[in-house]
Amino acid sequence: MIEVNGTRLGYDDTGKGSPVLLLHAGIADRRMWREQVPALATRHRVIAPDLRGYGESELPPTPFAHHTDVVGLLDALGVERAALVGCSFGGAVAIDTALTHPDRVSALALLGTAVTGHEWSDDTNDLWDSLVGEIEPDDDAAGAAAEVRFWVVGPHRRPEDVDPALLRFAHEMDERALATEHALSAVDVAVPEPPAIGRLHELRMPVLATAGAADLPDIGRLADLVAATAPDATRLADVPDAAHLLPLERPAAVNAALLDFLAEAGR
Repeated sequence: MIEVNGTRLGYDDTGKGSPVLLLHAGIADRRMWREQVPALATRHRVIAPDLRGYGESELPPTPFAHHTDVVGLLDALGVERAALVGCSFGGAVAIDTALTHPDRVSALALLGTAVTGHEWSDDTNDLWDSLVGEIEPDDDAAGAAAEVRFWVVGPHRRPEDVDPALLRFAHEMDERALATEHALSAVDVAVPEPPAIGRLHELRMPVLATAGAADLPDIGRLADLVAATAPDATRLADVPDAAHLLPLERPAAVNAALLDFLAEAGR
């Protein structure tokens, strides 16, 4: 645990070399990077925090911003600049950090990223209705099962197509994350204004964008948008047979892509 901006964050800090900070998905916590940490730590100092309120990190009832916490964590660890790797919501936090503190971010790798200010398409909302339907808002177990079906299995696969151990682990992380989301709804969480969706052209550092081939179409389109808009961006082909938690589903492909990208970016 480490003190950052008046709260205590859980984190791992492994390896030596140029710093890489891993930002987890909103349906997970830092444990989703369990396959990336040892692979990246062969060349890099790898820092994997739980975002405020998630995993082992605390959530004081005071206003804050996730991207400000990222910079505060770098300050607390004595890191001047780091490459940021983000999945889903963690990708949105990484982008927000790069926009608000570009001098602190050496490169961005975005895996199935969200983007602050993006609105889900009608097709995505219809997919939720057809695959999941109505869920009682206070039933975290049912909510986690629904989100795992929607995000981790994906719209074009069946649950039996996915490793059952992965589904159990994703459900465990997501049930805990849903409790965090309930708590976060009572806290003022700031995001950059204007939001990132209209500012991707400001990302001047090297950027890698990819998605799981079995993820929602909106996620692939966001990767396309990042790659088409950020000046120094590369759109990696979608990772086959992977949905939203592609670092857990296809670690070998993700690890190879990250190591290659970080080396090419000169970090």
